[in-house]
Amino acid sequence: MYCPFCSAQDTKVIDSRLVADGVQIRRRRECLSCTERFTTFETAELVMPRLVKTDGTRQPFDEAKLRAGMLRALEKRPVSMEDLEAAISRICHRLRATGERELPARELGEFVMEELQQLDDVAYVRFASVYRSFQDISEFSAEVDRLKKAGGKPGDKLGEPKES
Repeated sequence: MYCPFCSAQDTKVIDSRLVADGVQIRRRRECLSCTERFTTFETAELVMPRLVKTDGTRQPFDEAKLRAGMLRALEKRPVSMEDLEAAISRICHRLRATGERELPARELGEFVMEELQQLDDVAYVRFASVYRSFQDISEFSAEVDRLKKAGGKPGDKLGEPKES
């Protein structure tokens, strides 16, 4: 590593420690030429798979686009940003864990629907209606009925009256 002060190539690591919940390494270095000290941070570069859309086109995974889509589905719903960010993190982890260089975009859509269903049933139906291109009210109704039968998740259930 080059010294930022004198541009010498020889530096030595004095101290290393994990930071940022273990996803980064902080290294304290000393230049062997000018004896100045400086800090570097090392992070693993994890490559996300490219997404193959239904028309065959390929595009890089875009976390901002994922976040925007989930935020749209969760609009005016009682879900914290922390819960949303945790869901996005789990989705990204699942994408990397596939080990694939390319992944059908529909798999990402399924991951998103699974996470939204855990967060909020209404947001799930909103997303599913666009993702699965519901054409009429009967498709909405069928999805709501399927959710009611699945049950089991405490919180905001579809079809139950709100308490005031």
